[in-house]
Parts: sequence; C-alpha cells; structure tokens
Amino acid sequence: MTGAAGRGRPGGPAAGGRDRQGDPTRRWRLVRAGSDAVPPSVRRFMRRARQRRLRAALPWAVAGAVLALVGLSVWVVYGTGVFGVRDVRVNGTDLLTPDQVRAAAAVRSGAPLAGLDTGAIERRVGGLAQVERVSVSRDFPGTVVVDVVERTPVAVVPRGEAFVVVDASGVVFRELPARPDGLPLVRVAEPGPDDLGTRGALTVLTSLTDALRQGLVEVVVDSPARIRLLLAEGREVVWGDATDSATKADVATALLAREGDVIDVSAPDVVTIR
Repeated sequence: MTGAAGRGRPGGPAAGGRDRQGDPTRRWRLVRAGSDAVPPSVRRFMRRARQRRLRAALPWAVAGAVLALVGLSVWVVYGTGVFGVRDVRVNGTDLLTPDQVRAAAAVRSGAPLAGLDTGAIERRVGGLAQVERVSVSRDFPGTVVVDVVERTPVAVVPRGEAFVVVDASGVVFRELPARPDGLPLVRVAEPGPDDLGTRGALTVLTSLTDALRQGLVEVVVDSPARIRLLLAEGREVVWGDATDSATKADVATALLAREGDVIDVSAPDVVTIR
C-alpha cells in the first residue's frame, strides 16, 4: 500500500521525470560554442574560404579606388578653377600688340585650362589681318601660350591718299598714311589674294634679278595680261602676263645695256627695243 501510494503521489520521481521529458512549455536557449567545439579541419577550411573571398574582391576594390581617383582628378582639372587660366602669354608680335591678340583670343580668366578649345582660339586670333598663322598651347598650371607668325610685307599698293601693304599671297593686312621705305610699289585696281592682277604682279616681283630690282620704280598692272615695269631714268619694260617670268627677267636684264626707253619682253623669244 505504501509503495503504491508513493508511486501515485503527484510530484514523485516518476511524475517529475515525465514532466522534464514531455512538458511542452519547456524553453530552450542557444549557447555559443567555444572555438574548441569546431574541429581544426573545419576552421582551416573556413579560413581558406575567407582568404579566397578577400583575394577575389581585392581587384574590384583596387579598380573602384582607381576609378574614383581618376574621376576626382578629371573633375578637379576640367570642372574646377584649380587649374584655371591665370595668364595669356603672346609671342611673335611686332605689327600687333600682345593686348590686341589677347582681345581677339577672348580667353576667360579662371576657365579650366584643360577644357579650352584651342582650335577656336586659333581661329579667332587667325582672323586678325596681320596674322599669317597661329598656334595655341597650354602651359600648366594656368597659362595659355599664343604663338603668332605675322605676315611679311612684300609690296605696297596706293589706295587713295594712303598705302596698303600686301604679303606674298596678296593679302592686304595693313594700311599706312605714307609709303614705307624698302617695299616695291605696285599699282593695281583691286589688291587681294583672288585678284589676277595682284597675283601676276607678285609673281613678277619674285622673279626679278638684282639689276631690275635696283632700278625698279613701280610695277603697273593695266590688266593681268599687260604688266609693265617702270624703271629709273624713265625706262620701261613691257612684261605682258606673268608666264615665263624668270626667262623674261633674264632677257630684260641682258638688254638693260642697250639703248632704248622701252624693252618689250612680253614674247621673250622675239624682243623689241625702242
């Protein structure tokens, strides 16, 4: 009886054991295992896996850093005034002043130097009549360099009370109130690079011998086919057009010692003196 009663009491060993194993309300909690709980082989595998992941990610990280640095550099150079224009240096001017070239260049102070359109600057400066050619370059950190080659005068042409200066191409690039020394005088109606009379006269000038050039007073262009040289002492050389100018110059020079006021070499194979 006593044993039966003991087995049947609530809270006895049998009942307590059933409660510990079958109580649905029992709460569980997680406990972090120590490093000793992970086998060494697993730890080595996990370490190698982490290293592989780091090695795989490293090139991407480096590439990203490089791209970020490049982007920052481009922004600083092209998008800010850190490397902005501080000065415009002009070289090679004589007919023009540096300030005239700077005004034509129209470079904004502080504009990013790397972003300048040098071709546009060259076109603006090249629009000046005195400029034959121009080149524009950058001198970091903040200087624009404008190298100018001015036109070389080869002749003057009367225009009203003044004189205009032309280069070897016939371009009119300067006007003067008086005739300058050292330049031959050409009389042509409409001087310019596209004028046949102007081009013919310049061709004749380049072919003259020293003897003809020393005695030259002026070149008269009545028409592209009728060019005349007026020499000292009232003598004249009828040149005709500008073809065979080198031959005509040699023939005319050889005939200077002959008597006669007019030497006609328009047909250099059949010349006349009168």
